[in-house]
Parts: sequence; structure tokens; C-alpha cells
Amino acid sequence: MSNHQILNTADHAQLRVHTGAGAQFGDAAMAALVVPDEFRQLQAHYPIVFRRDSESGKFTALALFGFENGENLFLDGNEWAARYRPLSIAVQPFLVGQAPGGEGEGQVHIDMDHPRVANDGEGTLLFDENGKPTPFLEDISGKLGALHAGYQASAGFYDALARYELLEPFTFEVPLSNGSKHSLIGFHMIDEDKLRALDGDALGALHAEGHLLPIFMAVASLSNLSTLVQRKDAKESRG
Repeated sequence: MSNHQILNTADHAQLRVHTGAGAQFGDAAMAALVVPDEFRQLQAHYPIVFRRDSESGKFTALALFGFENGENLFLDGNEWAARYRPLSIAVQPFLVGQAPGGEGEGQVHIDMDHPRVANDGEGTLLFDENGKPTPFLEDISGKLGALHAGYQASAGFYDALARYELLEPFTFEVPLSNGSKHSLIGFHMIDEDKLRALDGDALGALHAEGHLLPIFMAVASLSNLSTLVQRKDAKESRG
């Protein structure tokens, strides 16, 4: 369940949120939704894969953190072992909500039932003594704006992938040193053969539309699958 409220000084002047990492804050997740605008930052750390919704048939992109539900191999106690966290994770417990009537600019909402909302007097304040947003909240607002814009712009990206049939399903085997094996199934990746086969007009169109860079970043990110296996292996070895 969630309890979304419009963020305001009258109701939330003294509210604090926990900004650290930890399973208790909801960070124990196998993957997170990501937008093409952040693929460049993501590809340095995480594999970027795609998942098709079984009902709508539409694709979304995910940054992988592990190979099974609830597994985040980047989470080490209260530390997140990567310099960049996906925007959808970094903005929690905040989100963009529509104004009444669905018109006008979005508003900053907060999920008061999210585990990051502090009820123990600890955490980071959202407003200063004058009721103005703290630097932390200003940073969150910027990230919310980037995430919202990224979601809105992503439809064109997925349309382009569909137009050139650039997504293919894949299965990834995860063999570990202890002899156990895991399989990653149910995801898609960029079809590199079809990408290489595109002619100059198609590549030019993708570049002009701003889609070519995130495509290349998604391809490059798959080298992180082997690193993720190493993290899994190390975790299993520790028991």
C-alpha cells in the first residue's frame, strides 16, 4: 500500500527521510526501471535489459542488480557499491504527481508509507527553518524532473527499436564456482546483428532522433553481466 501526499511545508515542515542504502529501505530488489536518458551513466555499472509487458506488449528498460527476486548484489549492508544509482531508486520516497484535473505541471508527492520516511527523528530534513527546500530536496526535485522527462521521451525510443526490430529475447546462464547454476530468462536485449545490418539512412535517422547513443550504451552495458556473475559467485562463496 502507499499513502501519497502533495509535499508542502504546512504538513511536512519537520519531515525527515533516510537517504542511506539498505534492505530495510526497499533496496533489496533484483532490478529497477530506468530511462534511456540515463543509459550512459548506467552502463558503467549495470547490465541494461528490456522486458515486455505480457498484457500491453510494451517494453521497459531495467538495470539488473541480481539474478533472482529480492537479490541486489550491489547492496552491502548500508552501502551501495556503485557510484550511480538509477533515478527511480534515487528519488524514493518521492514521485511526480499530477495536479488536480490532470492539467498543468506535475507536483512533488511523497509516499508517507515508504520505509524511507523517518519516524525516529533521524534522517535528512526536507525544509529549512524558513520553510525553504533544503539542498537535498532541491537535488531530489531535479532528479524527479529528469526522470519524468525521461519517461515522456522514452516512447519514441521504444518505437524506434520496434521499427527496426532491434530487440531479441535471450537466456543467460550463470555458472558458479560451487557447481550451482542459475538462468536469467524473460528479458530482451539489443540484437547486435540487426544493429550492424542497418544501412546509413537508418543509422542517420536513429542518430538524428537521439536514439543511437542509448542503443550503443545498452549494448556496452551487457559486459557487466560477467561482473554481476562475479558478485554472485563471491556472495555464494561467503555463504
